[in-house]
Amino acid sequence: MRLFHTSDWHLGQNLHGQERDFEHACFLSWLLTQLATVQPDVLLIAGDIFDTVNPPVKAQERLYDFIVSAHELQPKLTIVMIAGNHDSGSRIELPAPLMRRLRTHALGRVLWLDDGQLDAERLLIPLPDASGEIAAWCLALPFLRPAEVTGAHLGDDYLRGIGQVHEWLIEAANAKRTPGQALIAISHAHMAGGSVSEDSERSLIIGNAEALPASLFGPSISYVALGHLHKPQRVNSEERIRYCGSPIPLSFSEIRYPHQILDVTLDGETLVSVETRLIPRAVNLQRIGPAPLADILRQLADLPDIDLLADTQRQPWLEIRIKLDEPQPDLRQQIESVLQGKAVRLVRISAEYAGNGSRRVDDDTARLIELDQLTPQELFSRAWKDNYGSDACEQTLKDFAVLLQDVQMEGEQP
Repeated sequence: MRLFHTSDWHLGQNLHGQERDFEHACFLSWLLTQLATVQPDVLLIAGDIFDTVNPPVKAQERLYDFIVSAHELQPKLTIVMIAGNHDSGSRIELPAPLMRRLRTHALGRVLWLDDGQLDAERLLIPLPDASGEIAAWCLALPFLRPAEVTGAHLGDDYLRGIGQVHEWLIEAANAKRTPGQALIAISHAHMAGGSVSEDSERSLIIGNAEALPASLFGPSISYVALGHLHKPQRVNSEERIRYCGSPIPLSFSEIRYPHQILDVTLDGETLVSVETRLIPRAVNLQRIGPAPLADILRQLADLPDIDLLADTQRQPWLEIRIKLDEPQPDLRQQIESVLQGKAVRLVRISAEYAGNGSRRVDDDTARLIELDQLTPQELFSRAWKDNYGSDACEQTLKDFAVLLQDVQMEGEQP
């Protein structure tokens, strides 16, 4: 059996106010070509399909157009996608009955039976091979919110609730499969030891409670397709537990990431190989600085001029970092003047003031930090300290985490 592992598409994402639809369209077109060429049996999309719980219409159209096109190109392809922490689980599942006709399974939530047992049946997806025989079972584990894995039957311990879900689902999968059928897990989670992209990966839970141990996936699982961390990596150096990473750089901190999908081959229950397929970058992210303003202006003047015959949608996104001795009221004007006619698109200016402890501020905000660069937890912590003059205690942060989860669950309703 052969499968493609992808994750963290973040359809509908903006980069400092600039939409990324063209880049996502290029990725999806490339992926369709790969599907047509390689003809894998399965495509896994491990969460954060959308960038927000209420994605723009264009982003939703991108997803569903892709699913229809993939089915038309390869009618026997099975697609399994799960909700990530950026997604609305209920929105992901809303068109599920229709998508099943296209051999696409959309799982956004875990559900519980009346007797308090996990509804494991809906989370176990049969994966047929090219001959139509079931070669593997997929254990679908969408992002598990505290409200879904705590309560009367599970107690209030979030990590323990997550562990119980994994234990029960793996037990059900082992009972269902026959010898020779592989178990493939797809999960959206932060595994302990994973390398985080700080600018673009929203923290799942306050503190370190979000980091899950790899031991949740026992040796009966042949391969674990993970989403959430945007940097491709193995977990605990295990070949079978992998993050494939995001298909495009979602922030300037991801400029050097090798964006890719993973091409996984299994022979029965045995993992044979995991190969990378690098995704061509449709639009480069370019960073200049940090350097003094005079040096920055010289570097900007040396940038290539606009080619009138070139596609402007492929012009790089530009971030500039400047070291200043004192505020420059006309800083943006100076920069935009030099950039006239240059083949780049300016999206961010960041200034570091040497006389202020190298404190960095963005243009147009002498004292403020961009809100989209702060998590709700960070905003809450800053507001608490401003009002009360001290850091919020651990219990206060935990109470805020519960309130935040409640608000996010309400916001998921389509």
